[in-house]
Amino acid sequence: MVKLTMIARVTDGLPLAEGLDDSRDVPDADYYKQQVKSLFKNLSMGHNEASRMSIESGPYIFHYIIEGRVCYLTMCDRSYPKKLAFQYLEDLKNEFEHVNGSQIETAARPYAFIKFDTFIQKTKKLYQDTRTQRNVAKLNDELYEVHQIMTRNVQEVLGVGEKLDQVSQMSSRLTSESRIYADKARDLNRQALIRKWAPVAIVIGVVSLLFWAKSKIW
Repeated sequence: MVKLTMIARVTDGLPLAEGLDDSRDVPDADYYKQQVKSLFKNLSMGHNEASRMSIESGPYIFHYIIEGRVCYLTMCDRSYPKKLAFQYLEDLKNEFEHVNGSQIETAARPYAFIKFDTFIQKTKKLYQDTRTQRNVAKLNDELYEVHQIMTRNVQEVLGVGEKLDQVSQMSSRLTSESRIYADKARDLNRQALIRKWAPVAIVIGVVSLLFWAKSKIW
């Protein structure tokens, strides 16, 4: 069965809509929603470039498609047919683009299209029972195949993003520290030059002062 449905803008991970009545029968629903938000964050940073993917997480599987800089994601039971999950997402994508396409790029607040939940719930009901004639026909439809869509583990996907974040943070930290070391090195060099040439400057200054004093006396 379809458990969760969320839609987000890929460029910045901004959530645009979700199924409001979803997750009622999902234990630890907040945990899985947090995973979805982490996935959106990874996508916004370009960590996963596949336009279609399935991601295993415990007893569930996340399926998503990316089209027009928007990610349409659903979480289903592992036993739910992959083909139906992606056709469900295709239906959502087509309607969302038709209704909200011109406003997607300018949306500035989270869940700006929350009213789209009405369509999500209506479409979700059509896909819940895999035994209906309609869904059996979709399963037998050879024009829509999903065999080539990659399936990965959520820890692997999120772990890649976390590692890349750590590398980025480490790189930024090293760059910052290198600047500090460079500044300290310049200060040390300056101090060394002062220590080296200060006595010479003092001697030259004293000699010059003596010559000036003698010239005044003469």
